[in-house]
Amino acid sequence: MLKKILSRIQPTAAAAPAPATITPPAPATGARSSVADLTKKAAVSLTKHGLSGQRAAVYLVLDRSGSMRPYYKDGTVQYLAEQVLGLSRNLDDDGTVPVVFFSTEIDGTTEVSVAAYAGRIQAEHEALGHMGLTFYDRAMEYVIKLHRASRAAASGIPALVVFQSDGNPDNRPLTEDILRTASEEEDIFWAFVGYGPNVSFLTKLDELSGRRVDNASHFHALDPRNVADEELYDGITGQFKTWLEATRGAATPQH
Repeated sequence: MLKKILSRIQPTAAAAPAPATITPPAPATGARSSVADLTKKAAVSLTKHGLSGQRAAVYLVLDRSGSMRPYYKDGTVQYLAEQVLGLSRNLDDDGTVPVVFFSTEIDGTTEVSVAAYAGRIQAEHEALGHMGLTFYDRAMEYVIKLHRASRAAASGIPALVVFQSDGNPDNRPLTEDILRTASEEEDIFWAFVGYGPNVSFLTKLDELSGRRVDNASHFHALDPRNVADEELYDGITGQFKTWLEATRGAATPQH
């Protein structure tokens, strides 16, 4: 079924230029933690939610639509990658987090690891150049294929995808179809992280009907520069265990 959905994806027209004027964000008020400290904080959250010792392949998907420019400029996106790396060190055994950048299409990919993370996201972002529109389906399809081909999937290890965006997508029905089909066919949990005020669709995905299991959550970071590490980790991991339990016994779709 997923193959039929993905076969409908067609190239889109060239992305519209980014807005001419973007208000610079205010500086973050809190100090940023080291990856070692983030690893400890993530462990506390995992334990709180009954996930201590759980294995998962962790992926990070990052929005590169034009409105995201301030969050890259002030280091907010770079820090999110470090936070996800800290989480991954508790869940994943390969020491790296695959990173997918998307806008109108897949803009590029990289990975972060303890050996190579400092400044990596910003450097990759700048090298990619033009920032486009907001098409979730491109990134979702890419991560599904990536996990299917992974050693983790071959070993029966589920995926936890931290999917960040600051805007509603330009392809809502297809995004909904992919999420519904993934709830049937994929061992993937989608932890959506919304930046700013314009992410109502992420809440809709969190509550989407017609799925075999609830395979998504939404953590809304209205001002991500000032969200505590612990709050972010709880937002990402809070529904993950419920999904893990549901995928190993669910039989009826949500309504």
